[in-house]
Amino acid sequence: MADSLSKRKYMTTIRLRQITAIPTLLHWRTEVLRNMFRKEPSARLIVANRTYYRTHIADGSHSTYVAEVDNTDCGCGSVIYHDEPPTPDNPNGRCACLTGIYVREAFRHRGIAREIVRHLIDEAIIRGCGNIYIETTRKYIHVSESFGFSDMPDITNL
Repeated sequence: MADSLSKRKYMTTIRLRQITAIPTLLHWRTEVLRNMFRKEPSARLIVANRTYYRTHIADGSHSTYVAEVDNTDCGCGSVIYHDEPPTPDNPNGRCACLTGIYVREAFRHRGIAREIVRHLIDEAIIRGCGNIYIETTRKYIHVSESFGFSDMPDITNL
């Protein structure tokens, strides 16, 4: 589904950034980190992200999409694919984690984050993922809940 995509209410088009776009991926990743953590990511962190992208885009375990409105890039989101031991509710063990969902300030409140999430979910379903998780913050949990995601209180982070 690499360059599909959706033209809905605000003519948002979401497209896959291929591995040849690593500089563009790093640009977006830097912007996302800067906005999430309110500080400039270190050079070491950028190098680690470059290494990550080279490995995981090449092996298909990571996909990043960029949202575009009127030919202007305005947001992004990623899917990380992994396998877990199969369970009755996920017999193939295939999972997806939606992460790095971000929309630039000037483009917020137009449904773009929803379009990104919708597209990431569609991609995960196409790839056979029986479990789909989403990383979000309390501020934006309403977006994930509107798709049926529920909080997982039994999950903790170290």
